[in-house]
Amino acid sequence: MNEGTTPISSWVLTKNDDPYFTKVSTKVGWIEFGEDGRGKKLHEQPSIGRSLIMSPFNEFFTWQTTAITSFQQSLNEDEIVFSTKNSNYTLKHKK
Repeated sequence: MNEGTTPISSWVLTKNDDPYFTKVSTKVGWIEFGEDGRGKKLHEQPSIGRSLIMSPFNEFFTWQTTAITSFQQSLNEDEIVFSTKNSNYTLKHKK
């Protein structure tokens, strides 16, 4: 890295049962859905019922999970371990 440059942080998503699944994003958001099943609001924090979306935040997003059903204990604030109806994920923030 050149002196004076800012390192780019990234988020890395892995599926706990699939060693080949890895998605990388510079930002993440958490979508809250309305009763009609459409995205209602984008949040900065995860919560039960929200879905993870990885940047860019447009029709060409990197990845979107189904809604979160539970959280597992995380080792630190830069790691979120969660489950959806379909999969178990680990999201790590690399600084």
